[in-house]
Amino acid sequence: MRIDVITTFPEMFAPVLGSSILKRAQEKGVAEIRVHDLRDYTADRHRTTDDAPFGGGGGMVMKPEPFFEAVEAIRGGKPTENEEIVLLCPQGEPFRQSLARELSARRRLILLCGHYEGVDERVREHLATRAVSIGDYVLTGGELPAMVVIDAVVRLLPGALGDEQGAASDSFSDNLLEYPQYTRPAEFRGWPVPEVLLSGDHARIRRWRRKESLRRTRRLRPDLLAAAELSDEDRELLEEIEQEEHRAE
Repeated sequence: MRIDVITTFPEMFAPVLGSSILKRAQEKGVAEIRVHDLRDYTADRHRTTDDAPFGGGGGMVMKPEPFFEAVEAIRGGKPTENEEIVLLCPQGEPFRQSLARELSARRRLILLCGHYEGVDERVREHLATRAVSIGDYVLTGGELPAMVVIDAVVRLLPGALGDEQGAASDSFSDNLLEYPQYTRPAEFRGWPVPEVLLSGDHARIRRWRRKESLRRTRRLRPDLLAAAELSDEDRELLEEIEQEEHRAE
């Protein structure tokens, strides 16, 4: 996959892209990530990327011309097959695991980082193929959201993780939160690891993990549970959980 980021603050990306899974994914050729300075695509000597909003009001709005120029230059004058141009902004669709999976199937992503009071609406209407928000809060710019999108998407690419099954069991992979995880020591300050995890009985362990995933999602994110596709076994486990909680009252 090829990922291009267009930003006025390219220096923000080096520490993130040069570390951990993202670094290894690039070294292995799983992903090619390039960061472009939006100022390189301006036409005036001051390299201006923003201007005052029409209609008045505080703050500055990012100009459309540099974004269009940047995307057209990066593309080499024509669109890439199976690409997505994503504008990171508070007004976009929520970024969820399902969207990360969808974007990971693209051949190319171009991420547009907004800043200041926002981006000229013509960028959203005539350049971006979709707008994405990572949460219901306002950040200084689109750089941190772009990093979040890159991280979530790249780890889904084949070969990005050392454990190829790791992404499949993550929280939100099937609309459920992940089950509790434990490692050595088996007892720490009087708190033991659940016996089932030490049993070596893989069928029991699998069932326990699924039950705890359902329990955690039911308690913390009932909205996710309502949207999850549940099996007959899942429904039986939920009944057990309800009975256990009723007895504990």
